[in-house]
Amino acid sequence: MTTPALTTLSMTGVRKAAIMLVQFGREHAASVMANMTDKEVEQVSAEVARLGKLDPVQVDDVMDEFYAMATTRYAGSGGMEYARELLEASLGKERAALILERLEASMNDIPFNFLSHADPRQLLSYVQYEHPQTIALVLAHIPSGLASSILAGLPIEVQTEVAHRIAIMDRTSPDIIRQVESALQRKLSSVLQPDELSTVGGLQPLVDIINRADRTTERLILEALDARSPELAEEIRRRMFMFEDIINLEDRAVQLILRQVEPADLATALKGVPEGVRDKVTKNLSERGRENLLEEMDLLGPVKVKMVEEAQAKIVSVIRTLEDSGQIEIQRGGEADELIA
Repeated sequence: MTTPALTTLSMTGVRKAAIMLVQFGREHAASVMANMTDKEVEQVSAEVARLGKLDPVQVDDVMDEFYAMATTRYAGSGGMEYARELLEASLGKERAALILERLEASMNDIPFNFLSHADPRQLLSYVQYEHPQTIALVLAHIPSGLASSILAGLPIEVQTEVAHRIAIMDRTSPDIIRQVESALQRKLSSVLQPDELSTVGGLQPLVDIINRADRTTERLILEALDARSPELAEEIRRRMFMFEDIINLEDRAVQLILRQVEPADLATALKGVPEGVRDKVTKNLSERGRENLLEEMDLLGPVKVKMVEEAQAKIVSVIRTLEDSGQIEIQRGGEADELIA
């Protein structure tokens, strides 16, 4: 009878959260993630991408643990002490102690977690002369904001090589990861301290890195990747602006986009999106246009997910075309608008 408990105890909190989000379904999961920090979204998204086929027993155990926590209300700040109070209140001191012990061990065992708050200039000075595969391995495990700063500081030919290696990275031997980590930690031991958890390689971490880079760095990397792997470059472009991100655009930009979108595509694209996204679109239509759109959405009835995604992709393509022509501006993560008098 102890096997299920051990199954969940061996998981990280991020993995449990990822399993829960998958069970919620797209719409509800999106609502939950809207209340997360950027860092939490990055961690959970990376874990969702790694889940693969789920063990029904693990899913049941995670759901049971979630239910136990959800039946009690909590308030206050986060941190390990808060986690201790949360677990003790919901699971009892004995089981909470077991979970916390494993949690602390797992947090101390995350590759490259000591780089979370590294000074980008210091880290760049240490890694810029390493082999591109080594640099890619490091950047794939550190927060995307920090990784973006490092990537931007590399020569363009090295940027391209590193970006490509991050994108195609799948699984790496734990021994190799530990060797690289150990060597880097020895070099930086006097200036760095351990802190948060890290991300993994793959397309999405690279997209996060590029999204936080300046426009020049983004363009150079994508142009170079175009020459090396057009399919990969196009997939990255597709992921860099999600349809739901339209909520962050200025109203003027949304109005310009809507003038170039087919009504049928718009109606299909808005199926199943969060209410805030739908409101952003409808408030930028005329009263008649809004009524026509809502009527068309009702007439559509249930729509296949693939059709919704295709319609959203068409609109995203329009948005990127308008951005490239300078007609609208998409603010990247970490950018600050500058005004000139």
